[in-house]
Amino acid sequence: MRFSSPATRLFTRLPLAGNYPAAVALALLALSPYLILTTATSLAEPQIMGSIGATVYELQLTSGMSNAAYAFGAVACADLVQRFARRRIYLICECGFVLSSVLALSAQNIGMFAAGVVLQGLFTGMLLVAALPPLIIGHPINKLQTTAAVVSLGLFGMVAFGPLVGGLVGSLGGWRPLFAGIGTLALIGLVIGSLTFEGNDPPDRRAKFDWTAIPLAFGTTALPFFGVAWLTRGDFSDPEFYVPVFCGLVCGVFLVGGQYRKARPLMPVRPISNTLPVVGTLNAMLVGACFTTLLELIEVYLTREAGYSPLRIGALVTPQILGVVIAALLFRRLMSTRWTPYLALSGTVSVAIGAAILLAASTSSATATVPVASFFLGFGAGAGVTPGLFLAGFSVPAAQIGPTFALVELLRSEAAFLIGPVLLHFALVEGLADGFHQAVGITLGITVIGTLSLVILYALGGARPEAPDLVSWHAGTSTGYHSPALLAAVRNR
Repeated sequence: MRFSSPATRLFTRLPLAGNYPAAVALALLALSPYLILTTATSLAEPQIMGSIGATVYELQLTSGMSNAAYAFGAVACADLVQRFARRRIYLICECGFVLSSVLALSAQNIGMFAAGVVLQGLFTGMLLVAALPPLIIGHPINKLQTTAAVVSLGLFGMVAFGPLVGGLVGSLGGWRPLFAGIGTLALIGLVIGSLTFEGNDPPDRRAKFDWTAIPLAFGTTALPFFGVAWLTRGDFSDPEFYVPVFCGLVCGVFLVGGQYRKARPLMPVRPISNTLPVVGTLNAMLVGACFTTLLELIEVYLTREAGYSPLRIGALVTPQILGVVIAALLFRRLMSTRWTPYLALSGTVSVAIGAAILLAASTSSATATVPVASFFLGFGAGAGVTPGLFLAGFSVPAAQIGPTFALVELLRSEAAFLIGPVLLHFALVEGLADGFHQAVGITLGITVIGTLSLVILYALGGARPEAPDLVSWHAGTSTGYHSPALLAAVRNR
């Protein structure tokens, strides 16, 4: 699949068109600024609250709605790219992100700040679908392995880098310069993108708005994230918590089920309902949820129970960056081989090891245990999520990789930002001294049970490790994986 035509006038006018390093920079600068913020602002919350007069609940609600907007934006963009040129969508979203950053950094109250941060999430989710597929498909196949490593670093490398940034801001002050720097990165990305991103003819200008997928996607994201945000001012028994969460999950079931039955779905649910893509998607959801939960628990425990400064906390979890980098380099080497499912499995095992180490953490031993646990968590995130994404992406035709990523990211975000706040609230209710270890133990149990379930599901599908047919997939003539149906081994008997 090509996202542009060499014959177009735009192609000849763009000085960096077809330049691979520029395309990599474009994709990283599209995703990285917001992903840094997702883990940086938690350690800078006291600074932000004091500056704009916000409450803990208001900031938590802002964070939740921003994450919801990110997941929803990916689905919305999957709809828009059918009718509009990707270059136009990219430029509008990148401009929108810059303006949203200006709105947030100049905020004098929580309303302005929330509007800016939520819009940042929305535009980044849209950029995920607008910017990543051209990088993956629009360059020679010999670049594909490097691109896979770039995707891993772009998704979780920046998330791992966030706590260190947040620690510096939380200890030294200057959250407004942080948002100014984030906006500057996006502005640089806009300049590079305007010189690099080629125009294209939309695949179906007459495609109709999907009135079943988009509203349901909005309910799937906005309702549950509002519900879990309520826990900062309420409890599990409050209808403000369980009603939105239940309704949102129901919307998610109808969304996935409707897309499965639809003849021309917005997102290819039916093609990725086989063994390999299902295992990959569930693996990404499991690892993403447990990683996010454990990182939140570490930060709150070290802040409130151990009394560590934000900078010290950011430094202690910095080894997760090394873990993500190692995982990205491994995936670059293994992506074209039959070992990708095993790498994804190693991610869940690594997260479980990190959780087990955290069970031994205390206020006196955190300096020794948290860095080691953080390394395993970082490796687990990098090795578990991105390979899972590509197990799903290679199971559909190359032209559908954007909608596939949108679906997987929606499901992953749903799991990550529902489980984390719930277990964090549980730990606070129980008292951090004991509640931290109980919540970590629950997360460890979820990881172990989830890992065993995925292994069993993989075995019952009768799947055998095989290298993906990347040549045919990249050419658009076939899928990369030809996965057996779910439970195929049992059905055959």
